[in-house]
Amino acid sequence: MNVAVCIKHVPDTEAPIRVRADGRGVEESGLPFVVNYYDEHGVEEALRIKERLGGTVTLVTAGPPRAAQALRTGLAMGADAAIHIEDPVLDDADHLGVAKALAAAVSAQGCDLVICGKLSTDDNAAVVGPAMAEFLGWPQATAVTKLELGTGAATVHRQVEGAVEVLEVTLPAVITVERSINEPRYPSLPGIMRAKRTPITRRTLGDLGLTLGEAGSTAARTEVVGWSPPPQRRAGRILEGEAAQVVKELVHLLHDEAKVL
Repeated sequence: MNVAVCIKHVPDTEAPIRVRADGRGVEESGLPFVVNYYDEHGVEEALRIKERLGGTVTLVTAGPPRAAQALRTGLAMGADAAIHIEDPVLDDADHLGVAKALAAAVSAQGCDLVICGKLSTDDNAAVVGPAMAEFLGWPQATAVTKLELGTGAATVHRQVEGAVEVLEVTLPAVITVERSINEPRYPSLPGIMRAKRTPITRRTLGDLGLTLGEAGSTAARTEVVGWSPPPQRRAGRILEGEAAQVVKELVHLLHDEAKVL
């Protein structure tokens, strides 16, 4: 079973985020980046499949030079190979453009299964995995909490409101996973040393037969017109007095000032 795992290098959610002065993105200077948390669970699930069924685990990412750090982390966990789609024109691509590039790289690998995180923590879009399935023409299952592989098919469990949905999809397929599907392993020291020696295959859009700005390419269909930090929260208020009077005042504030009633 040859599995490809798509991963993304994202800002650490514990770090303070600053909007660039031009309002067109995040200020990356001094900002720590990590493997997207959902994608770590995707890597772990692929490694468990490899341990049960054999095969290979190939990591794929699309992004700037720093994204290679995410690939090194996955290699240290135990992945066999890594592909880095690195092309300046991807800076102008949207989610569909990135999905097109990832799908082209995966298609060239001849994989049996593609695993992605349910979403990336930098934008919460949850678009790339499903879009990849469409570009590949493969079935898909999203937000999977349990994955079972059989002959030519996979059975997946999805948590829905008040129930668990069980689906069967034929292989090859694209699966996006929830964080509850497993607990990712820590990279071992031998794994870290091996990851430093493992070559990363680099591909441009041209290598994948893609161009920017033409039909069927990675041309952006959406544009981010601006970023802005959330407004600062006002200081809280403490109401004092008799319970009946406090409740009356609280209802008044919620209705007339907060306008939530």
